[in-house]
Amino acid sequence: MKSRNILTKLCRHYLYAGHNEKGNNVLQEMEGIDLKQNRQVCSDLLPLYATLRSIDDVIKIWEVCKSNPQFDECMNAIDAYGKLNKIEEAEAVFDQTVTLYQNISSKHYAVMLKVYANNKMLSKGKNLVKQMAESGFKIGLLTWDALVKLYVEAGEVEKADSILRRASEQNRSKPFFDTYMTILDQYAKKGDVHNAEKIFYWMKQDGYVARLKQYHTLLQTYINAKAPAYGFRERIKADNVFPNRALEGQLAEVDAFKKTAGSDLLD
Repeated sequence: MKSRNILTKLCRHYLYAGHNEKGNNVLQEMEGIDLKQNRQVCSDLLPLYATLRSIDDVIKIWEVCKSNPQFDECMNAIDAYGKLNKIEEAEAVFDQTVTLYQNISSKHYAVMLKVYANNKMLSKGKNLVKQMAESGFKIGLLTWDALVKLYVEAGEVEKADSILRRASEQNRSKPFFDTYMTILDQYAKKGDVHNAEKIFYWMKQDGYVARLKQYHTLLQTYINAKAPAYGFRERIKADNVFPNRALEGQLAEVDAFKKTAGSDLLD
């Protein structure tokens, strides 16, 4: 039998490529004849079965673990139930984890907070953060990230924006790149050029070197706003970013807005 790590990577590859039948065959090999005797694979099986959208198998794996769960099994079970929209089950595992483990930290709360964010459960997420604060936990970067996504999923982008600013001010470490991008993506969809440029500026202030991904998103903001982006080619060049075909296409779109703006002045 191949090693656990090799099988896990192979299965993940199959599932992400959409080859579910092949992935399921690997999962059966990982389980072996007696899952109770092969307990060490349970932590890996939980997220894989969640990716496969197999709630019955997630329940089956957790039944093996729940009488005496390992910490990583608890965390993966919470995440797996959350992905399958089984919120009560995720909450039950979380409550059990808090009871069993005295050294639980804010990053573990962030796993449950992520479940609430992905399921757009703003009220429950806010109550969990309140519970953390009352228990004396320091709000870390993972929690800030989950909070930002919680408010974004609830449609409260401006609130997520203010939380991001607080995260930057209250932590010695800068917010995650993906935390910034979560909000930048939302402003891009809304065509909110002012706030998108603000987030782009904050990222540079926090030391994130401009990448193609950021410029793609920022340019999409101008496109959605149907607004010309003056001096953009110079900005990209100054940041040593080399446009790919997709970015060139976006630049051509915003250049067209310049012509429209010029013709409007002549009317």
